[in-house]
Amino acid sequence: MQVLFDLLPTILALLATGVFAGLLAGLLGVGGGIVIVPVLYFLFQALGVSADSAMLIATATSLATIIPTSVSSIKAHQAKGNVDVELLKRWGPFILLGVLLGSYAVTQIDGEVLTLMFGIIASLSAVNMFVGSKSAWFNDLPGAIGQRIIAACIGLFSAMVGIGGGTLTVPTLTFCNYPAHRAVGTAAAVGLIISLPAAITMLALGQTPTDAPTGTFGLVNLIGFAAIVPLTVLFAPVGAGLASKLDAAKLKKVFAVVLLITGVRMLAQSLL
Repeated sequence: MQVLFDLLPTILALLATGVFAGLLAGLLGVGGGIVIVPVLYFLFQALGVSADSAMLIATATSLATIIPTSVSSIKAHQAKGNVDVELLKRWGPFILLGVLLGSYAVTQIDGEVLTLMFGIIASLSAVNMFVGSKSAWFNDLPGAIGQRIIAACIGLFSAMVGIGGGTLTVPTLTFCNYPAHRAVGTAAAVGLIISLPAAITMLALGQTPTDAPTGTFGLVNLIGFAAIVPLTVLFAPVGAGLASKLDAAKLKKVFAVVLLITGVRMLAQSLL
């Protein structure tokens, strides 16, 4: 009973993370990982976990939470015909290769490197989100070799910083004159290809840090997983409902500013 009481503040914070991530996912269309990773990173540090360990555990736990939400999202997008199966067949093996390399790297490298990488990706994502340009940079996707390189890089970097398919896949496809709705639907499937093998690898091969919070196995905090997932799934439709009543474009710019501040803060913590 005392153990449960001691864990209560942590559980409440994790539940709040699930609500926040779900609302933003539905309201702004942003992936849960871009929210969950920094929240867990700072939360675990507040609990006395070192910055390096906090980033490793935040990354792995975020990837685990993406698995069930990706499955739910894929079903919804598939029903509308927005999942490009042919693209997934071409990209899938190379995404998986990048994921396996990236998730293994996470179990071997210093958390400070991951913090630096996440800070860079979050900052660039925030700038892209704030600018919100819908014009394509290219008329079409590159050739077979170029697409394979893109797919492998998406898998590699997503696995290493704990994000799903949306953060990197959607802008990459839309920059190549790919329909936005199909980019979002296809990115949901990419998220599952990334999160499932990455989370399993980090759970099985990751060495649990000595200062890890209670409930951590490998690099995945199972308490965080259990607290975040149900509320993320529950509140995503609520966020989607709010999107029709609020000015989502303005809210997205506000979130972009917050994300940029978070990214810069993580960059500063890793470099200073």
